[in-house]
Amino acid sequence: MEQKTARARDCQSYSDLPVRRSSATQSEPSIRRRAAVQYKAPARRRPVPPAANRKRSCRRRTRLQKELQSIAVYIAALLFLVLAAFAVWKFVSISKNQSTETGAISRITQILEQKKCEKPPMEEALLTPNPYSRPQDALSTVTQLYVHYTANPGTSARQNRDYFEGLAQTGLTSASAHFVIGYEGEIVQCIPLNEMAYAVIGENDHSISIECCYLDQDGKFTDATYQSLLKLLGWLMEEYNLDVSDVKRHYDAGGKLCPLYYAEHEDAWEQLKQDLSDYISGEKV
Repeated sequence: MEQKTARARDCQSYSDLPVRRSSATQSEPSIRRRAAVQYKAPARRRPVPPAANRKRSCRRRTRLQKELQSIAVYIAALLFLVLAAFAVWKFVSISKNQSTETGAISRITQILEQKKCEKPPMEEALLTPNPYSRPQDALSTVTQLYVHYTANPGTSARQNRDYFEGLAQTGLTSASAHFVIGYEGEIVQCIPLNEMAYAVIGENDHSISIECCYLDQDGKFTDATYQSLLKLLGWLMEEYNLDVSDVKRHYDAGGKLCPLYYAEHEDAWEQLKQDLSDYISGEKV
C-alpha cells in the first residue's frame, strides 16, 4: 500500500514538470522566426545621386593633380640639382684651365723677360747745346748702330765726354757721340737719343754712335768695355727693332780704321757680332 502511494506521488511530481516538445511538434511560425534571426538578407544599396558622383570625380581629379604636381616638383628639383652640379663642375674645370693657362702665360712672360735686354746702368751727362758737338738736330729714325774707338789710349769715358763739351768753346772740329764706354765698363750718355750726333759723315741722321775707350795701343777693348758694349748694343737693338746686321763699324762707312783693332782684325769683329747674337738669345758670353 505504501509502495503504491509513493509511486503515485512520484508520478504526480513528474507530471508537474514541463514537457519538452520535439522539433517535429514545434510550430511552423517558430521555425521561420529562428531562420529569420539566423539569416539576414543583404541590405540594398541606395542609388548615389549624380551630384555626389561628380564631387567624387572632382576629388579624385584634384588628388591626381596634386600627386602629379608633387612629382613634377620632385623632377624639377632633381633637374635643378643636376644642373647645379654640372655648373659647379664646369666652373671648376674652367678655373683649372684658366689657372693652367695663366701659369703657362706667366712662365712664357718670365722667359721673355729674362731674354729681354735691359737698359744697362749709365751716367747721363748731356752736352751743353752748341753747334760743334750738340746741334740739337732731330733724329727721327734709327736704322744703324755705329761702334767707334776714342783714339786716345788710357783716357776715361768722362774725359772723352768733356772733350766733346770743350768743342763748344774751342770750335776745333765737329765731333760727338751718343755714348762713351770707359775701359772699366762705365757708360756715359752725352746726346739724347732723339737728337743727332756728329760721328759718321753721311750717316748721322739715322744712326746712333758709341765711342769705346781702351788701354793698349792696338785698340783692343778691355773685357769690361766689351761686356758693356754688348749690353748697350743689345738694349738699343731691342729699342729700335734692329738686327745684328745693323751694327756697323765706323770703318764700314768710309774705310776709316775705327775702331782700330776690329777694323784690322776681321775675325775679332765677326766674333763680337756672334757674341752679341748669343747675348741677345740669352746665352752667357
